[in-house]
Amino acid sequence: MIDFRYHLVSTVAVFLALAIGIVLGATALQGDTIDVLRSTNNSLQSHLNDTNAQLSSAQQAVSANDSFLQVAEPKLLAGMLAGEKIVLVTEPGAPSGVVDGLQKAAASAGAAVTGTIALQPKFNDLSGATQASLYQVNSQLAAVYGFDLAAAGDQTAYQQDAAQVISEAILQKTAGSAGLSVTDAGTLLKAYADGGYLSYTGNPAGTTSASTGITAGRATLAVIVTAAASAADGQSDPADEVLLAVAAEFAAASAATLVAGPTMDQSLSASPITVLRNSSVSGQVSSVDDADTRVGQISAIWALAGQLQGGKPNSYGVSGASQVSPVPSPVPSATVSDTPSPKQTGKVKKAVSTK
Repeated sequence: MIDFRYHLVSTVAVFLALAIGIVLGATALQGDTIDVLRSTNNSLQSHLNDTNAQLSSAQQAVSANDSFLQVAEPKLLAGMLAGEKIVLVTEPGAPSGVVDGLQKAAASAGAAVTGTIALQPKFNDLSGATQASLYQVNSQLAAVYGFDLAAAGDQTAYQQDAAQVISEAILQKTAGSAGLSVTDAGTLLKAYADGGYLSYTGNPAGTTSASTGITAGRATLAVIVTAAASAADGQSDPADEVLLAVAAEFAAASAATLVAGPTMDQSLSASPITVLRNSSVSGQVSSVDDADTRVGQISAIWALAGQLQGGKPNSYGVSGASQVSPVPSPVPSATVSDTPSPKQTGKVKKAVSTK
């Protein structure tokens, strides 16, 4: 019969064998194997130290460049958009840092931001119930104010109609040109805000001159700020499809429209601006894909100024852009006037297709 003593001896024997194996193994690993491992470890450590040093140097260079641009930005932008007015339009998920940076850059260029239109997630919802509700709002406003909206076409047709109406409330091609009154423009914005499609701050609908009672202060320039990333389905992502519709309508209603977004994460295959640049709308608006940097914010102002001086829309930045930055032209000497044109604009015509 196996007793306790047998178990004890067996257990001791097992541990003794393990101990002998460890000692023999350690002894066998001495020499060439240990030397190779030690050499490999030293090489990897040296490579890591070199990489860390390069990273530190790059970070210092970036910090120095940013410090320089912080000081130089007012001089680089001075007078570029003197007297101009810009309205900011933010897509759901647009980074606040990009919005703040563009506002500061606009102020350095002598431009004023009339207000911010924040499109809500509901605006990008292409489901049946939301589309029906948006169609109703569009139709009611068109009937009251005489807008000539296009018949339903692709899946973003109602968003494009809404963008057309909104653009009439917040934009004009020429400063001081006739258009909707401040009261009517405010009513349009409120209708979409009440429906949960957008919110707004500032005075994007303009102001009324105290001396003449004429509408003034409406923007001629629009900057649309996008989110950082697209959905996995890219070109068919509802938010990106809606962006194309909004950008096309704003481009038609303004002197110049620009789409700005943050630098794309290298792990992503696409961004909203990537989709924009691969569409027909790319020929109607400029785009900047690094607007989370001072270089990108300066580029945005230069791009708008270039279009005002007759330049064509182009793409700027680091992710598939045509140029890193525009080459600025001399600051124009002409000043912007809010004196209204005697000619009435009449009805709004739907002339731009996103497809």
